[in-house]
Amino acid sequence: MMSYLLEGQSTERLLFRKVVQADFDSWLPFHEEPLSSQYWEGLPTDPKKACKQQFDRIFERYQENLGGMNALISLEDSKFIGLCGLMVQLVDAKKELEIGYSILPQYWRNGFAFEAAEKCKTYAFQNDFAKSLISIIHINNVPSQKVALKNGMQLDKTTSYHNNPVHIFRVNQP
Repeated sequence: MMSYLLEGQSTERLLFRKVVQADFDSWLPFHEEPLSSQYWEGLPTDPKKACKQQFDRIFERYQENLGGMNALISLEDSKFIGLCGLMVQLVDAKKELEIGYSILPQYWRNGFAFEAAEKCKTYAFQNDFAKSLISIIHINNVPSQKVALKNGMQLDKTTSYHNNPVHIFRVNQP
């Protein structure tokens, strides 16, 4: 079993499973929506290239046992909703465990990001993966910051991550 993946876990509305190559076309609309990447510098401008880069990184994380995104599947209709997971990250030369989340545009503002992120937090602390968890969020990405705050995180610091100005939100294990 790979560390940090929530494969087979579920929430009230979502099932977590590993991302597979066949998910590419389901996830592509995320990269086709300009608002999805409006905050992040350095991504390929071509949606297919951006999606391929993200998928390559997901599978690389799986291979290197660095956690990674899980596909979020609707329990109601089996539709692909988005990605969420626990990932080992290097922030300011320190190893951290991040809760990352991205939801397909047609499902924005339905509480899916919070529902999935909260499950990641609970799962990580129940399994004693880390004493604290972070979310790395661009300083202008207010919707994602609201998810972090709702998930019990507090602004820990502002720094640079992959040449982007980011806020590091943190929650400590209870």
